[in-house]
Amino acid sequence: MLKAIEGGITAPKGFLAAGVKAGIKKSGKEDLTVIYSPTPAAAAALFTTNAFAAAGVLVSRQVAAKGTAQAAVVNSGCANSCTGEQGLADARAMAHQTASLLGLADDEVFVASTGIIGVNLPMAKVADGIKRAVAELSAANHEKALQGIMTTDTFAKVAAYEFSLGGVTARVAGIAKGAGMISPNMATLLSFVTTDAAIAPAALKTALQEAVAVSFNSITVDGDMSTNDTLCILANGQAGNKRIEGAGDPAYGEFVAALTAVCTDLAKLVVRDGEGATKFLEITVRGAASYGDAKTAAMAVAKSPLVKTAFFGQDPNWGRILCAAGYSGATIDPDKATLTIGGIVVAKGGMNAAADVKALQKVMAEKDILVELDLGVGGGTATVWTCDFSYEYVKINADYST
Repeated sequence: MLKAIEGGITAPKGFLAAGVKAGIKKSGKEDLTVIYSPTPAAAAALFTTNAFAAAGVLVSRQVAAKGTAQAAVVNSGCANSCTGEQGLADARAMAHQTASLLGLADDEVFVASTGIIGVNLPMAKVADGIKRAVAELSAANHEKALQGIMTTDTFAKVAAYEFSLGGVTARVAGIAKGAGMISPNMATLLSFVTTDAAIAPAALKTALQEAVAVSFNSITVDGDMSTNDTLCILANGQAGNKRIEGAGDPAYGEFVAALTAVCTDLAKLVVRDGEGATKFLEITVRGAASYGDAKTAAMAVAKSPLVKTAFFGQDPNWGRILCAAGYSGATIDPDKATLTIGGIVVAKGGMNAAADVKALQKVMAEKDILVELDLGVGGGTATVWTCDFSYEYVKINADYST
């Protein structure tokens, strides 16, 4: 049974963190974070599939390939993406300095950055920030660590659970940043997860992939995938459970359930904080030929600017939803398709169901809205989460760099 707990990224046993003001952000807020496990840990990560991967992604891919790590160093305010050889050297320097101060090898430190693309890191400020962050590492500094990874976020995104794992108590926690440029195909934006569960690296990666498929990979804010998307997890084994070796282990399912809960909480928070968002939309497609078809149709609806603007305007223009599903490539039987918004059937057999207009207007005025579409061809089901498009989204992104 899962129990929500406090303590942020350092809630699991044996983790320390810190966040400092290095002067990278124009706002002067925390902009450099270090997360650390003094105990060696299994590690896994997922990254953006964008061809213009940021320097931190290139460095961290090598760390993830090794399967063990003990720290992550993160900066906000500068993406260090599309910065060539200098950017790669800077990312490696971040890992090297952090590793040296902690007594680790360079390839035991994940590196991540977020902010404006095409700008070089102010390395003197970064180096000073890393030095101060390492000096301030503690279990109590989890809130500043979270603040250090944020950019256009308007609120903190954190989740932590305690759960039973093979008869012992274990914990898993995560933090995330992101509000715009959200359409993951790996994990999303930046997210860091810690757990005191004992699990083999290969099993940890499989578990992470399973959790991400139904959480971070099931959200979209604006249909844009970042160059910096990184999700990494450290598992230091301090809970004392018998190490999980693979998916066949009886405790594997317990671990995946807890990890999925954390990832899902964080993913939903990202959508709720979508830049300029006024609506939180849960879109469930069922009756599909397969899970893949259901996911394809649901994401087409979730990414549609016409659907998103209709919900912002509280306009029950249900034809846009059917249209998006129809061009998604999913198999659909129009004569059997049914569309429901907020529990009200608005289309049946691909045609207007003459819904109660006043009742539908009331639903459209709500902040949280459930959209359900039955494709009428099979048993596949998938749920994704998105938000609306508002005037504020355009304003935020029209002058983001200036």
